[in-house]
Amino acid sequence: MEKILILDGNTRSALAATRSLGRRGVPVVVADATKRTLAGASKFCRESFCYPALTANLQGFLSTVKAECAERRIRVIFPMTEVSMEAVLKHREEFEDLELPFVDFGTFEAMTDKWNLMRMAQRLNIVIPQTHFIGDARSLERVAPTLKFPVVLKPYRSMIWTNGNCTGTSVKYAESVHELERAVAQYEYFGHKPFLLQEYVAGQAHGIFALYDRGKLVASFAHRRLRENPPSGGVSVLCESVERNPEAWRMARTLLENLRWHGVAMVEFKVTENGRPYLMEVNARFWGSLQLAIDAGVDFPWLLYQMATGREVDAGDRYATGVRSRWLMGDLARFCKVLVGNELSPGGRSPERTRAILQFLNFLDPKTRCEERRWHDFKPFFFQVARFAPQWFSKTIGRVLKRSLEN
Repeated sequence: MEKILILDGNTRSALAATRSLGRRGVPVVVADATKRTLAGASKFCRESFCYPALTANLQGFLSTVKAECAERRIRVIFPMTEVSMEAVLKHREEFEDLELPFVDFGTFEAMTDKWNLMRMAQRLNIVIPQTHFIGDARSLERVAPTLKFPVVLKPYRSMIWTNGNCTGTSVKYAESVHELERAVAQYEYFGHKPFLLQEYVAGQAHGIFALYDRGKLVASFAHRRLRENPPSGGVSVLCESVERNPEAWRMARTLLENLRWHGVAMVEFKVTENGRPYLMEVNARFWGSLQLAIDAGVDFPWLLYQMATGREVDAGDRYATGVRSRWLMGDLARFCKVLVGNELSPGGRSPERTRAILQFLNFLDPKTRCEERRWHDFKPFFFQVARFAPQWFSKTIGRVLKRSLEN
């Protein structure tokens, strides 16, 4: 088996990929900007190393990864985050002796630029929320009087580089012109960069996941989000494998095949009560809930590794529905926000607290598997608890005390 390097070792997707490949006998090397990592704590990690923080030292990152790959005789690289994927694809010539089973940099850029993505979707007759493309203050002034609130402010990219510094962005909501203006003034990536202003679509988050080999479909999967962090909508903390929504699946294929996709992708939709899907965004990389797909029967890391190394791919679209995956630490963070009424959905509608407590304390659902806690590989669970639980609890206690004092 050829050695593989998995970047971004502190991500959940890196842990899922490490376990997937390691249990099949693939020698897995894990790396990140910190010495100790979530995926590196797995018994399936053979080797690990540390590289300079990509957002602070791009050249150091590239030279370190290149040198380590040569020294350790690594053949395949899986970047797991958008920023590392962008860096590796943009400087692909640095890794010409290695297998990078992903699209070219230009195609990656076209998909991850949300402004471009929504324009492309319109040309392909893919349903998107009503969208205003805001390029400057004049554009905002022109559309503000016509808006129906609440609205969604969506940065044109998840990570934005400015003067050599990389800034992570996030979606914001506004329920009035005043809140809209305040958000634009508060966040530089709205005030000085183009962004999208979209109608708020209420509905179920439905993810379509696919693996392509130069435009040819290899495997696919779908899930729905049952709980998200923050509660207003975000990362899945409890999700379930489901049948593909036929219309969402059609639109996802149209989008990916138009670009002759190569590698993995997640196409995210919101499906309204009447069953109509709206395109939200695309992750042109591995996704956070990767472990659910593996548990349900579609092992994307193994399939992609087979593609990269020229093996016959064990392809197939069959998977078990009704399988649930819970990211316990993320669910804890969400639970804390529900308790203090923080980062709620537009309108301030808070989930009923008693119900939220009962849901969080339900550890006996036979359909649900804890993403981090696997009895055959327990160290990553302890690693995450030790790293994140104390700070989340301290933040929650601080917010509760603050609210008590205010009242």
